[in-house]
Amino acid sequence: MVMIKQWLANAFAIERPEDFAPTAEQQKVADHICREIVRRDMVTLAILSLETCRPLNYVGAQALHFFTPFLSILIEPRSQKLFAEFLEQRGSIEWMCQRLESLSQSKTDGSTAATSQKPPPVGSPHNPEDGS
Repeated sequence: MVMIKQWLANAFAIERPEDFAPTAEQQKVADHICREIVRRDMVTLAILSLETCRPLNYVGAQALHFFTPFLSILIEPRSQKLFAEFLEQRGSIEWMCQRLESLSQSKTDGSTAATSQKPPPVGSPHNPEDGS
């Protein structure tokens, strides 16, 4: 009886999202995707989509595996496999959302610093000193 209780104690255990840590290869592929999303200024839409589809991340990963023959025309099969394996894990969506937010924040901080260092030229239509 004790043995059955011990076996059943972890029979339905699932991994905690906090314990998620992608491999170096998975992180490289996911980071590349996140950087492309930030580059195209689609962070808000991506985070909304990820949060909406969070319960279906495993199903989405299986769909990526299923469509591998078709997607291999557009995407490198190894990267696609790594990303699908990344999505199979519970904490992957949270990891991507946090990475998107941090990349977006660093991009915003970088562009704010760059624009604050360059004053607008005198006589430009947006110069408040000209009275226009």
